[in-house]
Amino acid sequence: MHRIQITPLLIFLLTPFMAWAIDLQPNDIVAPPPDKNVITISYFNTENSTLYNNGSVGITRPKSLYTNPVIDTQLTILRGATTYLLGELPAVSYVQLPYGTVSPAGSLSAQSSDNGIGDLTLATAIWPYHNKATRTYVGLAGYLISPTGNYSSQRAFNLSENRFRTDVQLGFQAPITDSVDGMIAVDTMWFGGNSQCATACGLTSNGSLTQKPLTTTQLGPIYRINQIFTVGAAYFYVAGGATSINNNYMNNVTNTQRFLLSSQAYTPIGRISLQYGRDMEIKNGFVQTRVLALRLMKDF
Repeated sequence: MHRIQITPLLIFLLTPFMAWAIDLQPNDIVAPPPDKNVITISYFNTENSTLYNNGSVGITRPKSLYTNPVIDTQLTILRGATTYLLGELPAVSYVQLPYGTVSPAGSLSAQSSDNGIGDLTLATAIWPYHNKATRTYVGLAGYLISPTGNYSSQRAFNLSENRFRTDVQLGFQAPITDSVDGMIAVDTMWFGGNSQCATACGLTSNGSLTQKPLTTTQLGPIYRINQIFTVGAAYFYVAGGATSINNNYMNNVTNTQRFLLSSQAYTPIGRISLQYGRDMEIKNGFVQTRVLALRLMKDF
């Protein structure tokens, strides 16, 4: 009974925050000038609801747990970055740390919430090709996410995943018209094991959680309205990421399509950006009905 109730939570809980470290804003693929220090403060608010299991809704038992699931997450993220030249190539490195709350509600209200520090992200990107005159860029980035955040094996919802994750991302941006650029980026994430997965894995004691690599493709146009305002739209396709518990395959491959709309304003206090998105189609997991992100980026 306990296993039937909790196991489906894995479909969502394994990757609650990873997309926020990898999703790109308009012109993130543009090579930055060297010798800049950049501070970014971000606020994220997301809501997830209906549970999908291999493309179907409402087949999970007991139904009382999933009749009206709500998962609300709020995060404040601080990122510090520095730009430099690596040989003759533009490069940037950053460290990022989130702090926030994940709160189950609705029919999941009996589950415990979590608040505090999330997992630390370290990242470095370089630009093997960069041509400002033709607005053409190729960027390569690597990410390391370490399990520094709050975690309890007796809690289904955690700010930390209690495992290391690595990601490699390749991005390309080039002009379509005088004021419109096109971007495409592909990244793959690899997961370390979590040997202390209990409640979220549907177990009464700690078990071993492993996961297959997860690949995300994102693409879309970027429209520069003028020197101050830029807008963009991106389509995402996420695939892979099936999990195993104690070497038992869970048959929960991620197959998600979503969109993200972005707007940016370059102001005297820094670059302000606003993003809104949601899932369009999902095979496994709690569908994301809203993601709202507000950022302030200041260089000095």
